[in-house]
Amino acid sequence: MGQYIDNGNLPFRRILNSDFTDKSGLLNILNRNMDTENSFMCVSRPRRFGKSVAAKMAYAYYDRKSDSKELFKGLEITKSPDYEKHLNKYPTIYIDWNEFANIPDKDKLRVAQQRIVADLRETYENILEEQNELGVALAEINKKTGDRFILIIDEWDMLVRDVTQEIQDEYVNFLRSMFKTNKANNVFLLVYMTGILPIIKIKTQSALNNFREYSIIYPANTAKYYGFTETEVETLCKTHNMNLELMKHAYDGYIIGEEKSMFNPNSVMQSIEYRTYDSFWSRTASFMAIESYLNIDADQVRTKIIKMMNGEEVVIEPTSFRNDMKNIETSDDVLTLLAHLGYLSYNPETQSVRIPNTEVSAEFRNAVRFAGWKELSKAVGQSRQLLEDTINLCKDKVARAFDDYHFEASSILEFNDENSMRCAITLAYYAAKPFYKIFHELPTGKGFADMVFIPLPKSPRPAIVIELKYDKTADSAISQIKRKNYPKSLQGFSKRIVLCGINYNKETSKHEVEMEVIEGEE
Repeated sequence: MGQYIDNGNLPFRRILNSDFTDKSGLLNILNRNMDTENSFMCVSRPRRFGKSVAAKMAYAYYDRKSDSKELFKGLEITKSPDYEKHLNKYPTIYIDWNEFANIPDKDKLRVAQQRIVADLRETYENILEEQNELGVALAEINKKTGDRFILIIDEWDMLVRDVTQEIQDEYVNFLRSMFKTNKANNVFLLVYMTGILPIIKIKTQSALNNFREYSIIYPANTAKYYGFTETEVETLCKTHNMNLELMKHAYDGYIIGEEKSMFNPNSVMQSIEYRTYDSFWSRTASFMAIESYLNIDADQVRTKIIKMMNGEEVVIEPTSFRNDMKNIETSDDVLTLLAHLGYLSYNPETQSVRIPNTEVSAEFRNAVRFAGWKELSKAVGQSRQLLEDTINLCKDKVARAFDDYHFEASSILEFNDENSMRCAITLAYYAAKPFYKIFHELPTGKGFADMVFIPLPKSPRPAIVIELKYDKTADSAISQIKRKNYPKSLQGFSKRIVLCGINYNKETSKHEVEMEVIEGEE
């Protein structure tokens, strides 16, 4: 066995010893694409969406020096009539660019080629001449032995992210020399690359246009194999005695192709391990890494992010994005990048993006701070105290908080009508997202309540009904809540229901707040 070629199935065996969710049906797609016009594949998904697990699974399945039949016993792939046709039949090379993370960027490509070619030289004794270029070495082996390879590259895009243009160009030229030559079809049965970004574009065309790409925006038939489906999470919750509704609130919200409910798998598994529904996002990614992008086309980016923080979707044009973290020029480019990184969910039916769940919502609180949006950052930062003051019926504090918020947010939002006021108040209660399901214009009783906060299961927090008035009175807001019997539909969600009427006086620029509490039924 070598280090890169025919290296065995131990990595996948370790995965199976963990809490493995069967994604082996993906191998059917790889098998169908093998030695066809679709045999060059690039799959891109956000960090921690199962790309490396899939790559190690494919390596264990194809590697000719392994005996993986027992490992795949009972998995979905075994139902395929072609299962044994491809099982452990091919010389398979596995390259994980993370292995070279500590090597200086300018040396990564050279060192990687040297190590892999040295490995090939040991495996194919007396076959290779002195050779340091990987593509030439593989072509030489193919010519002399007839062997055709399966090549798996994990984190393919490491050398196009956060590197100099010179290093990026050198790497792209290396890939082109490997895969866009006439010899490539002879050398490779299948090339399977995974990464965060799709293949970069040169002008408007993919740098490797013979590859079939499967991204989070255009996943085709790979959608369900990266990330957890709701059915898979429901099974995990039953197995580990976790609450599905809380899991959905925290980690669901991704739409990937035809899959309308996809979860971040890393967060789900950490939630199970730590027995909590907290945010695990910042342990694998950080908005600090993309702070500079948030100030590109700054006014448009800020406006669109504020809309999404208010629960809205924003239409984008993703095709202008060059799959490159260097050439980002418009708000569409920024938001498309955020979708590829997992900070936003892309809806192909509406061609729009939104913040997927409360875990990522917490990261947007960090975003407004890192981006230097001082007024918005201060307002969102005070949100937790506003929520507690509302729960405790501190109406004078709530009124003063909205007065302060109005002053801080005046450069961001215009309080010129009730809709603008609703948008501003949604931002002011941003800290409620991890604890409540928040509804706008929710059908309740005999009408539609402006805002309703329903506590999550097992939460001791009260439900909250907010009615907004503009140049009227807070008393009239409370009267409307009672007259139209808004709390009726909240019976069964909480023992307490807080009624909050808020009126904004345009002439004085002051807010008036009235609050009451009624008893509900759980």
